[in-house]
Amino acid sequence: MSSPTKDPVLDGPKKLAAAFPNKELSMASRSVHADDYINNHQAVAPPMHVSTTFRYAENPDDLRPWDNLNPNAPYDSHIYSRDSAPNSTRLEAILTSLLGAPVLTYASGLSAFHAMIVFLNPKRVAIGGGYHGCHGILKLMKKLNGLEQLELESDADLAKLQPGDIIHVETPLNPTGEARDLAYYRKKADELGCYLTVDATFAPPPLQDPFQFGVDIVMHSGTKYFGGHSDMLCGVLAFRPDKAQEWLPELREERLHVGAVLGSLEGWLGVRSLRTFELRIKRQAESAQKLVDWLVEEKAKEGSLISEFVTRIQHASQQPEAKEEGSWLRKQMPGGFGPVFSLYLKSEEQAKRFPSKLHLFHHATSLGGVESLIEWRAMSDLDIDKRLLRVSIGVEAWEDLRDDLIQGLEALKKDPKAQ
Repeated sequence: MSSPTKDPVLDGPKKLAAAFPNKELSMASRSVHADDYINNHQAVAPPMHVSTTFRYAENPDDLRPWDNLNPNAPYDSHIYSRDSAPNSTRLEAILTSLLGAPVLTYASGLSAFHAMIVFLNPKRVAIGGGYHGCHGILKLMKKLNGLEQLELESDADLAKLQPGDIIHVETPLNPTGEARDLAYYRKKADELGCYLTVDATFAPPPLQDPFQFGVDIVMHSGTKYFGGHSDMLCGVLAFRPDKAQEWLPELREERLHVGAVLGSLEGWLGVRSLRTFELRIKRQAESAQKLVDWLVEEKAKEGSLISEFVTRIQHASQQPEAKEEGSWLRKQMPGGFGPVFSLYLKSEEQAKRFPSKLHLFHHATSLGGVESLIEWRAMSDLDIDKRLLRVSIGVEAWEDLRDDLIQGLEALKKDPKAQ
């Protein structure tokens, strides 16, 4: 579709920044106003559009193939929703501002990962642990084209990488919440001529910005913190700005043909969710940190309830580098260490039974919503340690969550099947 004829500074995506030439607006303000330039109606709350198709111009002289520019809504012009639609366009506008790079949305996090692999088309991908769904996509690609999957943390495997291959880093890592050094992997990628891609789902901005470390593509499962209410599926790819103009046309065309586009309802829900994005993330990360600190302190006390059941606590804040001033971890995650952590209980049976003792934590998979979740991770990841519980902190008061964990462990202590 052709470019709008309006001035891009006075009327387009740069309009908001142009109004404040001497400062960068906060993330909170951009979450609310980054899509204002798209408005073509007096309604304050963006409407939800459910149409899959859009009328062409009435004047035959204005008809041009694959171009349906509406002069009254130049930044909200569409042809068919498998290419673009009003609600997902707004969502992409806000995410582009928040992530500091051009964005495309997809039907889910895995569809975004699939789109990234298809577009870069490597022969080899080095990937560590993390989300098992991404490993499933790589197995699917191996079936189609023989893609080789290598171990990220093996020097011998990294040495097999060739120019055009991918180093894919998930940080923080699912399900532990531990971080990986992006500067280290950027150096490796440069040495080998590889792309560096990052799944940053567990620590969206303002917690970390992978583009500061030269990442080529940043992926998010927008289902999690961008959605934030456990009611939408969404995937997000953000592209380093110096490559985006070259890459976006092909990526959009591939999305069009595969059909992995975000639905209109999900686009609308995403816009609604991002209005409170920074408020949620900061509170969730701060509450998680307070809970982890408390758990670590209690675990160190001989005879405490925590030490009786919990054998290990994993979180980026518990990595040695978190305590070192100027460390790679401090530089990489200046906004906090993330709202997800893992607990290991002493036995599989205890881990299986503990979630049912809680009242403020839902026992469910996923993460990032306003409600706190706990998952006996073996329910959805068949290869995981059966003693592991993944904890995703919501927006409840951390003291209430702490007290719920205490009463839950007290109930577990009384359960004869957990002994």
